[in-house]
Amino acid sequence: MSDYKLLINGQLVAGDMTMPVINPATEEPVAVCARASKGQLDQAVAAAKIAFPAWSRTTMDERRAVLVAIADVIQANLTDLARLLTQEQGKPLADATGEIFGASAFFRYFASLDLPATVVTDDATSRIEIRRKPLGVVGCIVPWNFPMILMAFKVPAALLAGNTVILKPAATTPLTALKLGELIKDIVPPGVVNIISDANDLGGEMTTHPDIRKISFTGSTETGKKVMASAADALKRISLELGGNDALIVLDDVDPKEMAPKVYGAAMQNAGQVCIAAKRIYVHESMYDAMCDELVKCANAAVVGDGLEQGTQMGPLQNKAQFEKVMGFIESAKQDGKVIAGGGRKGDKGYFINPTIVRDIAEGSKLVDEEQFGPVMPVIKYSDPADAVRRANASIYGLGGSIWAKDSNRAWDLATEMESGSVWVNKHADLQPHLPFGGAKFSGIGSELGEDGLKEFTQVQVLNMAR
Repeated sequence: MSDYKLLINGQLVAGDMTMPVINPATEEPVAVCARASKGQLDQAVAAAKIAFPAWSRTTMDERRAVLVAIADVIQANLTDLARLLTQEQGKPLADATGEIFGASAFFRYFASLDLPATVVTDDATSRIEIRRKPLGVVGCIVPWNFPMILMAFKVPAALLAGNTVILKPAATTPLTALKLGELIKDIVPPGVVNIISDANDLGGEMTTHPDIRKISFTGSTETGKKVMASAADALKRISLELGGNDALIVLDDVDPKEMAPKVYGAAMQNAGQVCIAAKRIYVHESMYDAMCDELVKCANAAVVGDGLEQGTQMGPLQNKAQFEKVMGFIESAKQDGKVIAGGGRKGDKGYFINPTIVRDIAEGSKLVDEEQFGPVMPVIKYSDPADAVRRANASIYGLGGSIWAKDSNRAWDLATEMESGSVWVNKHADLQPHLPFGGAKFSGIGSELGEDGLKEFTQVQVLNMAR
């Protein structure tokens, strides 16, 4: 029997099957949780469809009150949720605590928004208004790198817009989402939020389900293509936040000693498992050697270990498949460049990889051209900043990017040329709830966060009346 159950129609329900959830630091089960069947997915969708008319007619104040109540219960259970998140995801407890707090904060942020009607014309001949209407049942599919904060990119916006929700966490990190279901079952009206977990076998069923009107998906580009294709028959709305291969460009006027820890942090947060992590580091030839030396110091000083242990700065890769994929990147990088820090597994238990720095590498290498999603940093030499931007833009991806310089105006001018949904100057991966977030090119379709992200969960309706 599992202690972690599905939330369907306001009830905690045992799965038709169960599955173990593995702690990536120990390779041992954290718990056994419910695993939904196709029939249980259908039950959840049916409950959400039935709940939609009443929920969509609630006032914005009523919906806001529910969002605030969810934020309150997340915050009240912060310690327990953070520990559970570390056990199933691997990240250090301090980072997990920040993620849980952030999820609560994002619910509060969306509770501050509104979707007012806009009056375009109001005169003696006509009145024209533009309104935003909810879509219906929304499927929210969340990945394993940030299970709670990425849930909070989607669910509160969908609810505030008047939709009902099916939330599906990743197969390897379902526990915090299922625990959230337990915490909110008496806060949210039955059927308004349903939470199911699977073994990577129900995503396709969601994207083709005729009663789900929108899919909000965060994950890999290849899976995003499948989501887009399978949603086509039903003309289902989609939002896709997909892979990234963010370029970080360091100009020639910075101090390598001062800059290296910032660059290292931009690349190595969450063991590099961040869609907008700095994944390609371009450094001017005048300071290339010095920057590489400083990055090595950062990597060698990092404390890698179980996220529950005090002092841990980097946890394991989240799952065995990703661990093996990143080890493959390292092996290919040994052929294409020079590994100057790390370069292998740490220990013989858990999915730990020592933070790895690779120099004397360039485009054409798998590590540079593809998204590694792990603690492996390629450092690439350039001589002309405009050429560095061109090389950065040559990627199929366009999620984020950054330029670093003492002369921030010079960096700003170059940043405007980067082909990315978000570009930062003298910082990286700064996501804020009021700013829209989305990718260019193969990095996604649509936006999350901010008013733009809220509107992604709505249908425009024009009311046009003659007088």
